[in-house]
Amino acid sequence: MKAALLPDRGVLKVAGDDARSFLHGLVSADILKLGLGEARFCALLSPQGKIIADFIVVEAPAQHGGGFFLDVPHAVAKPLLDKLNLYKLRSRLIAEDSSDTLGVLAAWDRDGSLAFGLCYADPRLPALGLRAILPPQRAADAAAALGAALVDASEYEAHRIALGIPQGGVDFQYGDAFPHEADMDQLGGVDFTKGCYVGQEVVSRMEHRGSARTRTVPVRYDGAAPPPAGTAITAGGRQIGAMGSAAAGRGLALLRLDRVAEAMSHGEPLLAGGVAILPIKPDWARFAFPDGTKAAE
Repeated sequence: MKAALLPDRGVLKVAGDDARSFLHGLVSADILKLGLGEARFCALLSPQGKIIADFIVVEAPAQHGGGFFLDVPHAVAKPLLDKLNLYKLRSRLIAEDSSDTLGVLAAWDRDGSLAFGLCYADPRLPALGLRAILPPQRAADAAAALGAALVDASEYEAHRIALGIPQGGVDFQYGDAFPHEADMDQLGGVDFTKGCYVGQEVVSRMEHRGSARTRTVPVRYDGAAPPPAGTAITAGGRQIGAMGSAAAGRGLALLRLDRVAEAMSHGEPLLAGGVAILPIKPDWARFAFPDGTKAAE
């Protein structure tokens, strides 16, 4: 088993009598059914249905102070906190940034349980393993308790990329991507049966019409050096997407799948800065991939 402290993650806390109903009315997952120690993957969206922030919510038991902890990318922690405080109005709750005292540890490659911090299974995909919110200085103790080797966060990034799990800010851009484009509908990040939340109408329309043509998908690339994130992906001289994160021959790319299908039907290679890439279908994907796309191995 491996474990890594994730320096790109922050922690927000929302607590108070109205915290559960407040979060439920805002985010894309069902928080009313969230139990102690369970986690949900979700997002706060703009009224236009685009992702302001994606994060993992976990309800803490009393020994961890109660309330809801949000495992959130550092880059959007402050904008998310500002939005929560804007929306709370007269709700009986406090929303605060705990990133100065708490961090996020990920552990993967074997089953286990953790007595340190607030531990929960990653709700996006079982293969992502466990996560724990804890003081960063306890990371080594937590890894030892798991029997895990404490490794650099880059090893977790390679693991995430190999599984094809998108990361905001590099595989898609906040404020510019719909949940379907970030595969949140595939990874448990959108509940299509719950009541209203900000941006719901747009997201529901995309789901029922099947109108999501752009997706973040795993790719393989040739050569030792990956194309930098943001590199345009072209086929037949036309841009069909952009490269995201990459490591060890695997990467993610935001692609127009209809244009990928057209390029493949014409035998046109997909190129990212001159580097050939090939989309691959992960086991968790339920949306249609272009004919000729390889399945993940």
